[in-house]
Amino acid sequence: MNSITVLKPGAQTQLQDEGRYGWQRFGVPVGGAMDLWSHRVANLLAGNAADEATLEILLTGPSLRFEAAACIALCGADLSAQVGDEPLPMYERIQLPAGAQLDFGRRVNGLRCYLAVRGGFAVPPVMGSRSTFVRGGFGGFQGRALRKGDVLPIGAGQPAELPPAVLPEDISVPVPLAAAQAVTPVRMVPGEHAALFAPEVHALMAQATYQLSPQSDRMGYRLEGPALPRLPGGELISEGVSFGTVQVPPDGQPIVLMAERQSAGGYPKIAHVASVDLPLLAQMAPRQALRFVPVTLAQAQALHLERERQLQALRPLLLGPPGAPT
Repeated sequence: MNSITVLKPGAQTQLQDEGRYGWQRFGVPVGGAMDLWSHRVANLLAGNAADEATLEILLTGPSLRFEAAACIALCGADLSAQVGDEPLPMYERIQLPAGAQLDFGRRVNGLRCYLAVRGGFAVPPVMGSRSTFVRGGFGGFQGRALRKGDVLPIGAGQPAELPPAVLPEDISVPVPLAAAQAVTPVRMVPGEHAALFAPEVHALMAQATYQLSPQSDRMGYRLEGPALPRLPGGELISEGVSFGTVQVPPDGQPIVLMAERQSAGGYPKIAHVASVDLPLLAQMAPRQALRFVPVTLAQAQALHLERERQLQALRPLLLGPPGAPT
């Protein structure tokens, strides 16, 4: 049987894809991979379509037995993956024999590792997505994180083996993971409610250091640092929010909304994290520090387009020219 048996589940291992779009008006969050860049590159290395699910592995990895030969890729956080005594490389195409047991050990850097397997995971989509939404109890594998004894079916119809592939050195693909003691710069653009904050508050936000609170999750990252008071005024009408929206609640401590954000919010939106830095933010652990760096919308868009150009440049290198068999 082409499947993976879960021998040990790890701290929080879930199936995630690019998200569940089109349902926010019904209160269903988009969800999907927190570090979408590492997820997408892992799928490319495994020879998968962009919408295949990967395993998002948080901090403490699982132990997995591959019941059949498989082609996999690991991207994102380095959690010391190994088969037996052999360490496995990151950002490479890896062939595993039938019966191989994949284990994870010490965290080297980052927070979330993405495991893609050739053929994807054969779980039924819910509302057009295979992403796990634990709070709602649906999607992914039975709507929950993995448990000991689970058997994950692998998609059929794709040969397990692909030619070896290593990312070229002249393309900067891995997300630059933040060092544990560093203050990581995170770029932001002004939000819709920037005018509700005095100029000195914006200056403070750009100079201050914030730490990620342990009360952070896939819905939002709470930050601890200097408060950002808003100007006196009435209440706001709730409106749509996005991945990376920086809201300021009454206590002045900013919250960055993440993959499982709510559909709408009534707190003022002082800023938005530039999309190019969302994977970096998703790989930061509680108590790590960051500093917001203001950029213009045009700069943020240029950074996003350059990142997408890199992804497009990788496709023919890893999968061959359009129409080539994979």
